Amino acid sequence: MSHNMKITPDWLLEKVNENLVIAALIERLPALGLDQCYLTAGCLYQTVWNFRSGLLPQTMIEDYDVFYFDGRDLSWEAEDRVIQRANRLLGDLPGSIEIKNQARVHLWYEQRFGSRYLQLGSTKEGIDRFLISCTCIGIDVQTKQLYAPNGLEEMWEGILRINPVNPQLELFKRKANDFRSRWPWLTVMTERIT
Repeated sequence: MSHNMKITPDWLLEKVNENLVIAALIERLPALGLDQCYLTAGCLYQTVWNFRSGLLPQTMIEDYDVFYFDGRDLSWEAEDRVIQRANRLLGDLPGSIEIKNQARVHLWYEQRFGSRYLQLGSTKEGIDRFLISCTCIGIDVQTKQLYAPNGLEEMWEGILRINPVNPQLELFKRKANDFRSRWPWLTVMTERIT
């Protein structure tokens, strides 16, 4: 398969389902009944990068991120109840599964990452703010629809560009360097941030 091929949402959905953990998550997560529930982040684009690298789908994937949105209760206890339910449903799957309520990210982000984070209004807004533009992708587990506001081309080509929606240069560099240590063919674009 050519590296300069045009990838489609259907192709990507088919390819990431070759990662058996992703396939199981997409099948089981709807049972939790979470609003705006998306499987997102590294597990998706890293499965594609593994395919491009000739590696098995689950290679070097550190975690599987699940985002949902519930603005009714922003307490840690409410989020933890969802995490415990998810652990019972998904606990037999290999790898770390991270469940996060996007309605409460602004409450802990600054303490963890050192910069303010505006309150989100939806799960999609959380995906839109990933540090690297090409990594802004998610799969709605109810509809099985792909969300990729920045398209799929740069993700396929491995072009790591800072996301203008969340321009945090030091965090971007740290993440990009981590990715390049695992997939050396990725290209980091370091154009000036305006």
